[in-house]
Amino acid sequence: MTNNQSLMILVAGPYRSGTNDDPTLIAANVRAMTDTALKIYRMGHLPVLGEWFTLPLIEAAGSKQTGDAIFNEIFHPVAVQLIDHCDAILRIGGPSAGADEMVSTGRAKGKLIYLDPKDITPIIAT
Repeated sequence: MTNNQSLMILVAGPYRSGTNDDPTLIAANVRAMTDTALKIYRMGHLPVLGEWFTLPLIEAAGSKQTGDAIFNEIFHPVAVQLIDHCDAILRIGGPSAGADEMVSTGRAKGKLIYLDPKDITPIIAT
């Protein structure tokens, strides 16, 4: 199958899961999602991470620590809302209730779901 239409793909993976809120481990999780996003971009698609939207908003709203009331008000709700604007979701990484929520919400909204970047068709130049 060839595809010549760029998709907006939400990369969903662990953020806090398995980190005990250790900033170094959280940064490694974000780096894994960002590295995957770069691969998706190089395939001709537009990748997005919920973190790209939520983290600046959380900071601007005055959150003092990961998991506080402000963080919880914004982090998952904005990511779920972002699904409405995406064509697909790519689930990466290990256990994560939040990433699993993105997949189940995406399925319910009829979005394409990918569990491996290799399943995404690169854009064919026209």
